Amino acid sequence: MHQPRIGILGTGAIGGFYGLMLAKAAQEVHFLLRSDYEQVAKHGLRVNSVTQGQLQLSPPIYRDAADMPPCDWIFIATKTTSNPDLVPAILKVAAPEAKIVLMQNGLGVEDALRPLLPGNLHLLGGLCFICAHRGEQGIIEHEAMGGINLAYHSGPASDPAQQLAIAQQAANWFKSAGLDANAMQDLATARWQKLVWNAPYNGLSVVLNSGTEALMQHPDTLALIQDIMQEVTGAARACGHPLPEDLVGKMLKNTQRMSDYLPSMYHDFALKRPMELEAIYERALQQAHQVGFAMPKTQMLLHSLKFLEQRSLSH
Repeated sequence: MHQPRIGILGTGAIGGFYGLMLAKAAQEVHFLLRSDYEQVAKHGLRVNSVTQGQLQLSPPIYRDAADMPPCDWIFIATKTTSNPDLVPAILKVAAPEAKIVLMQNGLGVEDALRPLLPGNLHLLGGLCFICAHRGEQGIIEHEAMGGINLAYHSGPASDPAQQLAIAQQAANWFKSAGLDANAMQDLATARWQKLVWNAPYNGLSVVLNSGTEALMQHPDTLALIQDIMQEVTGAARACGHPLPEDLVGKMLKNTQRMSDYLPSMYHDFALKRPMELEAIYERALQQAHQVGFAMPKTQMLLHSLKFLEQRSLSH
């Protein structure tokens, strides 16, 4: 049996970090790059990590997905807003019965992509718990954490045990690289759990132009963070995905221990890129509305973000 070949589509902070960690663990990893191609071709791809130290490799890189070899596993680390446009690249890179893993935030991202993929491809979700950002071209700054939860969504594997085994294979790779990785049976619950952190911190960082440290230090914003977290956990429960009772408290404590962090939505807004409002807010609000659960503070945050995005992108 040949060693699985891994493709990374979206070599930013997330794809670059996890891709290099897999390469460090002796996996065969191929990277699709855009703007960073020339820099990485000359100097390699580098991660400056608080926990892992400095890691620098010169892996196989490509400008065009058509030039990549067929990959058995494809990790997608682009923004959810680009998923439909990414389908041609996925189809060019995917080996027969390849496993596609969406390392993205939000709800329903697999549901939206599934109809665009052929039935022979497996689709999984990868929930990344990490603080990282892209610094200079070809350089990733990893500030904290790095765990990942993986779960099967859809595809040729219909037996739950087989689905879990597929997710476990990827989790084992990440574990061999020294990362906390878990295979989970229920993808929807895992996505709601990740949303508990993403919903308050991503949006508030944009609306209030602040990182996590400032948001946690002020009593009013801390109370607002907690309220939005409780709305998300309540919505998850109402939608049939109960989360651990102590989840909010643990997330608040973990964030207080982190160094100051600007979430990905802050960077998207600062760079005048579309924000992931549908995946992180709109789908959660829609699902909650369908079961009669109100999320007024989350709804107000979304309204504010839509206003800011429209004004930013129109100038």
